[in-house]
Amino acid sequence: VQLQASGGGLVQAGGSLRLSCAASGFTVEHHAIGWFRQAPGKEREGVSCLSSNDAKTYYSDSVKGRFTISRDNAKNTVYLQMNSLKPEDTAVYYCATALDYSGNFADPDASMYDYWGQGTPVTVSS
Repeated sequence: VQLQASGGGLVQAGGSLRLSCAASGFTVEHHAIGWFRQAPGKEREGVSCLSSNDAKTYYSDSVKGRFTISRDNAKNTVYLQMNSLKPEDTAVYYCATALDYSGNFADPDASMYDYWGQGTPVTVSS
């Protein structure tokens, strides 16, 4: 099982980025995927999660209305579209999957996710 996150970079406040999480060794269609971020000196936080059946999504209050999680089953890839970026969105972003959970699971608790990508840095300048 591998997850490869990409798409991070430097962007001005108000700009957009789309993060990608390419999966191998498992099928994203059948498992929950989460995006998390960790800013310097802060704990890792759940940003957005998508259940395996697409019935449930989670967005943290800080990104609700600005970020959108989606899945392309044909490409076995999950995306995080980030719009109206703010300096406080600056962090390393990680994708992860919880292979033991399915159905409506879309929990932002990082401890429930067992496979993680390497992280892609996002810097939003003011």
